[in-house]
Amino acid sequence: MRHFPVFLNVADRRVIVSGAGECAIAKLRLLLKTEANIFVYGTNAETQVRVWSAEGKLTLVERALKAGDADEAAMLYAANEDDVEDARVAQIGRDAGALTNIVDNLEDSQFITPAIVDRDPVTIAIGTEGAAPVLARRIKADIESRLPASLGILARIGQAFRGRADMLPQGRIRRDFWSRYYEGAGDAALQAGGEKAVNETLNDLLTDAIETRPREGHVSLIGTGPGDPDLLTLKARRLLHEADVVLHDQLVPQAILELARREAIVIEVGKKGYGPSWKQEDINALMIKHAKKGAQIARLKSGDPAIFGRLDEELDALDEAAIAFDIVPGITSASAAAATIGISLTRRGRNSSLRIITGRETQGFAEHEWRELAKEGSAAAIYMGLRAASFLRGRLLMHGASADTPVTAVENVSRSNQKIISTTLAELPDALNAASITGPAVLLYGLSPRDAVAASTALETTPELYTAGAL
Repeated sequence: MRHFPVFLNVADRRVIVSGAGECAIAKLRLLLKTEANIFVYGTNAETQVRVWSAEGKLTLVERALKAGDADEAAMLYAANEDDVEDARVAQIGRDAGALTNIVDNLEDSQFITPAIVDRDPVTIAIGTEGAAPVLARRIKADIESRLPASLGILARIGQAFRGRADMLPQGRIRRDFWSRYYEGAGDAALQAGGEKAVNETLNDLLTDAIETRPREGHVSLIGTGPGDPDLLTLKARRLLHEADVVLHDQLVPQAILELARREAIVIEVGKKGYGPSWKQEDINALMIKHAKKGAQIARLKSGDPAIFGRLDEELDALDEAAIAFDIVPGITSASAAAATIGISLTRRGRNSSLRIITGRETQGFAEHEWRELAKEGSAAAIYMGLRAASFLRGRLLMHGASADTPVTAVENVSRSNQKIISTTLAELPDALNAASITGPAVLLYGLSPRDAVAASTALETTPELYTAGAL
């Protein structure tokens, strides 16, 4: 992030626009929404600038900006559409201590003006670091279509009510009060009876919040999928945003954690194979501790919590502590990997069933029905199988599996650094070593990429490494 987004208080402060042409008008349309004292310097002012000046909305000074004009100014826009003149006035602004912006000159500007969605006093600023103004406008249009025009009125009424609402204790009770107001009750009252009805509704909601028994602690065990935030369910997003405490596995990426509220307590309780890990009993104790304080907890688990996620151990602990919970499924790595390589996990005439197995158990290598798995046409999704690749190959070959059985490994499935390795059972350990796999990976035994995908990436008969970006 090159430009740090802030909201600058310009009420009754001097803001300068150097230039009075079309370029300046574009900035003035936005600045006139503020409470700043706007001064425009320039000759041959456009008619619109003169109209605004006559209406008292700004002060027009019909000459070029000079030293001293920018003293005590909060901001200065250089909008002369002349590189030399813009550089000159920008230097005057910088010397005076004003933040300066040279229109259409990102490199020499101290700040940039974002696209803005205005629902005063609610303001949403959208920036793309100057890289894609068209994209910023598209996002702006999308957000504007989602936010009702009444939002500004509701926010203004709510702002005036904050003093009374502050009698509620900070935390969940106060947030629930405002959530009820902004997520339906306020707008319904406004439509039914105007601002008077809104204030009556706020009083009713406040009375309910004071008299209502505090919400008991609750744990939502949420599958976050393979890592791509776009693959989260809507319910997962909502619960994550509402959570007071977020406890997450090590594999849950930062992009998903950033969906939590800024005020939420976020703790990594990672369990890492063959490395330092949180003990399961300590994770259980931490969940129970926060839940008994009334916290709403989002327990984030990579993939789907019901597949090799030690879900039952945590549910048993919550049951024993009499703490309510719910389970939110997530997309498991096998499904995401199959989608990535363009195949289904089952197919008539190829495999009518799929085993989901693990290459590792607490006490060592997992034991499976190797003879059944080795039969032609069998398929399996193997989790945590990287370190066990040689063992898996040996067991399957020993029980009759063909050396040519296809195996596809997908590392960091769905993420930007995803890798796909298409190989055979005989070559599996060597292919994984050659690809330098370090991240989490799922092995799709008996499954290979769709022919069209394979052709598009020029796969050879020998193991070939290719990335998701090439798909």
